[in-house]
Amino acid sequence: MLHSLSNRMNAALGRFLPEQRLFLKSDQTTRFVRLSPMTQATALGGTAIVLSWAILASSILVTDAVSVGATGQAGTRAAFEDRLNALAAERDARAADAQAAQERFATALGQVSQMQTQLLASEERRRELEAGLGVVQASLHDALAQGQAQGTAVADAAAPAADRAQEVTAALDILSGELKSAAVRQTEAEVKAAEAQRVADAATTERDQLVARNDEIFAQLEDAVEMSVKPLDEMFQNVGVDGEKLLETVREGYSGHGGPLTPMGYSTRGNAEISESEARAQEIVVSLDKVNRYRIAVSKLPLAMPVKSAFRYTSGFGPRWGRKHEGIDMAGPVSTPIYATGDGVVIYAGWQSGYGNLIKIKHELGTETRYGHLSKIRVKVGQKVSRNSLIGDMGNTGRSTGPHLHYEVRVDGKAVNPMSFIKAAENVF
Repeated sequence: MLHSLSNRMNAALGRFLPEQRLFLKSDQTTRFVRLSPMTQATALGGTAIVLSWAILASSILVTDAVSVGATGQAGTRAAFEDRLNALAAERDARAADAQAAQERFATALGQVSQMQTQLLASEERRRELEAGLGVVQASLHDALAQGQAQGTAVADAAAPAADRAQEVTAALDILSGELKSAAVRQTEAEVKAAEAQRVADAATTERDQLVARNDEIFAQLEDAVEMSVKPLDEMFQNVGVDGEKLLETVREGYSGHGGPLTPMGYSTRGNAEISESEARAQEIVVSLDKVNRYRIAVSKLPLAMPVKSAFRYTSGFGPRWGRKHEGIDMAGPVSTPIYATGDGVVIYAGWQSGYGNLIKIKHELGTETRYGHLSKIRVKVGQKVSRNSLIGDMGNTGRSTGPHLHYEVRVDGKAVNPMSFIKAAENVF
């Protein structure tokens, strides 16, 4: 029965896979191996299973690699932004400390000046008292000498001379007391002046340390800002967009300001180190503003992938068959979801010769994207779409040899290579 069933199957398969014979020839004999239709069908089936398994395994490995790469890039960007924010916070704290140290330094200088004034006044008063004391002593000496010379001759003059000597002695005592008080006040003023000088020296040391630390923070911030700006400059250069013109456009669109104004106070105490730090801080603020404007521009450019499912590139940007191919082709199954690559407004959604079912989206900053050969259009003209929103399905309409997406990017009406935008997004996000 099995033999009969085998014969019937061989007969049925013989119409598609006729029997084959493999001849093996040696020097003396010739042999052959017969390959029946069932044997050929079994071999073909096994080969198909092995190829299917290899394709499936390769797809899984590629998907995992892409997912790991995207996760790693997102983590690196988040860590860099956290580090930049931490450095900016530390810079603000150090600037506040520097300002407080400057104020303490100014207070100490004021105290030193006041103590010096008091010391000079005390010294001047001491000199005046010493001069007065010298005059009194000279007068006393003259009076005593005169009294001694006339003591024996004139008895009536003894009493007035003694009274005068008594008065001079009392004045001398008063002047000596004042002189001692002036000396005590001078000593106290000298102690206070020395303490004020010590405080001023400590404030100067603290200020110098803060300035040095600020220099380190500013250097780190400047390096971080440069690392942020450089890839953005290279990205816009690679996609063929004028970076300075783009930044000016963003600045004009985001230029609002206002609020109440109050009088500004100006310090009369110049400080070269603080002024230099303020200038460096202002330069960093300008650079951070440039980074912020770049990020605003990036958020408005079509940098996302239009196809997120498995696909393969089948045609690139440039000449093809003697004509210019103004986009790239991404082949995949019919009905594969197609997504908008940036925020924008749908300006065309319908049939167009060559493109088949076509969607055109106008983005800001003079950019436009086109999605051709769609099997289904899911948006309408005038509709606002956001990045990564579903807009249609992959198809085979128009001038097409198979299901795929024809994707174009235009800047100011001129077609540019979409791969430059896709690669730029990989380096930034």
